[in-house]
Amino acid sequence: MPFRITRRVLSRATLLSAATLLSALAFAQKGETVKIAYVDPLSGSFANIGQNIFKTWQTIASESNVAGVKYEMIAFDNKASPQESLNELKAAIDQGVRYIVQGQGSGAAAAISDAVQKYNDRNPGKEVLFLNYAAVDPALTNEKCSFWHFRFDADTSMKMEAMAAAMQADKNIKKVYFIGQDYSHGHQVAKYGKESIARRRPDIKFVGEEYHPIGQVKDFSPYIAKIKQSGADTVVTGNWGADMSLLFKAAKDAGLNVNWYTYYAGASGAPTAMGQWGEGRVRAVYIHEPNLPTTRKLLDDFRAKTHEDMSTLTVAHAFAILSAGIAKAHSTDPVKVAKAMEGLTVKSFSGDITMRAADHQLQQTLYSSVWKKKDAKK
Repeated sequence: MPFRITRRVLSRATLLSAATLLSALAFAQKGETVKIAYVDPLSGSFANIGQNIFKTWQTIASESNVAGVKYEMIAFDNKASPQESLNELKAAIDQGVRYIVQGQGSGAAAAISDAVQKYNDRNPGKEVLFLNYAAVDPALTNEKCSFWHFRFDADTSMKMEAMAAAMQADKNIKKVYFIGQDYSHGHQVAKYGKESIARRRPDIKFVGEEYHPIGQVKDFSPYIAKIKQSGADTVVTGNWGADMSLLFKAAKDAGLNVNWYTYYAGASGAPTAMGQWGEGRVRAVYIHEPNLPTTRKLLDDFRAKTHEDMSTLTVAHAFAILSAGIAKAHSTDPVKVAKAMEGLTVKSFSGDITMRAADHQLQQTLYSSVWKKKDAKK
């Protein structure tokens, strides 16, 4: 079957300067519109973050219309369900869409990646490409690796290694409690956390490991009570969406004043939930730091237009690599673009980023940030 792979040898990255990219884009199909299907939750428990990220895709798409090549975003509500994701994927393909983006939930990502592989095997000449901007299960670029899947976020293990490096320097940490959503990502945060933290700080004790149903808990106070009873001084969580915001709310209401090391404390809804309570105690590891001068105008413009924070900057990296791939391929055909994106290096808001050819995992800078007041008002 064409392009079915598990691992491939890493090829040398192709370096393109900004001037070369702009010049090459002139050879793409001028006036062509590239339709991109956004398949993520737009209703239910994770609707707020899904809608926020769709606006992010729309905003950055509108600013990526280089040399006449335009992007059109089309929303498909998968209701955070792997099965519903397959239904929406089929609907998108039936509408002639050949680029699929998704990120909220590794279960949905795995289902989409497998379905795209099977569809492309059966339909040569009509292939579609899956651009994963946030689903972080390492399996997607390891044992379940597919030629048609490209990931623009760092995976769970990569983020945890960065988090453990930040924790290594914090000598106040003595006892760690893991809490997470009861699916692959939640379990992997604890798995990689125990490995990475123990390697860097063997003196730290792990005093709890708890999982809860994803997107179903409305009151986290019983979980917070368990954390209190454990004597933990630090909580590690990979929670996202409402599960992050409501966990923070319960902790604040209960006066649980411990350190928090998170993946998604900066995502839509969570900053509002923690407010001043989180100052100096909540940390996040991500591919972006909100005070970077290279993204300040983009973030401010988005805030002014939508009255929301742009929290998912992996979208900018996805468009940077996709546009560079189109430029290099002189085409918008998914097969040619996929081959062109392999090993590609471009400049981004955080320096050079490279799409690793071996597994289609983007290589990029990670930041560890702490929630603090920027000034007297912000």
